[in-house]
Amino acid sequence: MAESRVIDRLFDFLKTSPTPWHAVACMAERLEANGFQRLRETSSWSILAGGKYYVTRSDGALIAFRLPQGKLESLRMMGAHTDSPQLRLKPRPLVRSRDWLQLGVEVYGGALLNPWFDRDLGIAGRVQLRRAGRIEPLLVDTRRAVAVIPSLAIHMDREANQGRSVNAQTQMAAVLASLESCVDQTVETLIARLIEEQYGESDAEVLDFELGLYDRQAPAQIGLEGELFASARLDNLLSCFCALEALLDADGSQGALLVANDHEEVGSSSASGAHGTFLADVLARLNESVGEGGEQGRVRLIQRSRMISCDNAHGLHPNFADKHDAGHGPKLNGGPVIKVNANQRYATSSATAALFRDICQSVEVPVQTFVTRADMGCGSTIGPITASELGIATLDVGIAQWAMHSIRETAGSADPAYLIRALTAFCERSELD
Repeated sequence: MAESRVIDRLFDFLKTSPTPWHAVACMAERLEANGFQRLRETSSWSILAGGKYYVTRSDGALIAFRLPQGKLESLRMMGAHTDSPQLRLKPRPLVRSRDWLQLGVEVYGGALLNPWFDRDLGIAGRVQLRRAGRIEPLLVDTRRAVAVIPSLAIHMDREANQGRSVNAQTQMAAVLASLESCVDQTVETLIARLIEEQYGESDAEVLDFELGLYDRQAPAQIGLEGELFASARLDNLLSCFCALEALLDADGSQGALLVANDHEEVGSSSASGAHGTFLADVLARLNESVGEGGEQGRVRLIQRSRMISCDNAHGLHPNFADKHDAGHGPKLNGGPVIKVNANQRYATSSATAALFRDICQSVEVPVQTFVTRADMGCGSTIGPITASELGIATLDVGIAQWAMHSIRETAGSADPAYLIRALTAFCERSELD
């Protein structure tokens, strides 16, 4: 697997996935191109041993799995999330201020706000339409920069570099157009224009929408020797990509499953989040179709399985090395990072960490460990949620990155291939104890 080819595919995925809904659509397209059959939650499932299938929920979450020949006894599960911190448009977003039409926004997740200023911003998301008496979702994307959040000049705020805070309500409305050119613009006419520009459809009846701003700057490999790459939404589309690559690369000898939940950045409490029933529902149906069947069979399936939760880790920052524990500063291009927290903010145990270390050693992948400083708070992932909801032994790993939750994040160019190799070996592992 050539590192450059992996980066090229990753960049294609990042460019076409400005929202969770776009990410799921891209993953579904890739799965179908590789022989996976789509299932629908509202239909009966006819699942065969040796088959490859996927299912989505609420357009923003996806589960894909490939089954071994014979009875399903265990699964190698990989988890990630499709959402990233973002500025979402309010339901009535249009704001008229002086000579300009602006977009009122709501902060989704724990975003770093300052990097959003002075960026070329597009609009993307999903719209609910009525067509022929039916309500249907439609993905929209301006595919060009249409808005900007301009900074205030240093001459008018001499304290701007002295720890200035940002007020999301009063200081982050994005400039969309001049009032002179859009005097009668409404949110309905704006969305209709977006649909017409993208699809050539001029008579769509818009019922509702979920739209947000995103950075139009393309992913790029950087560094004198291309050691790094930068993009929006690396947290956590990078993990979605690596897990999907591993599922596709695996030889199919073992049962393997990828779950990509939505809403991790806001607590995972939704039907398509890790606190929801999506994964449990799919596992129950798998057990009835190709497993032992019954409640005891479902429990045995889960207890024989393992989960690797993939979410990026904080790489050692050369300008802020004191923010890391001295013995646990993961390096970019240093391989996957095992994430540990004594208070179970990560789900890693010595048993699951040992399994992953053994897998990495078997395929010559370097591995690192991260634990946060004892005097700092620790974030979390879908790992502890999935472990507690299902009762499955779980490990938290990730690729080291800088600037987590910024509009543009940075990671090491060698690390995606490392993680894919390790996850592929996990999907092919015959023994999970």
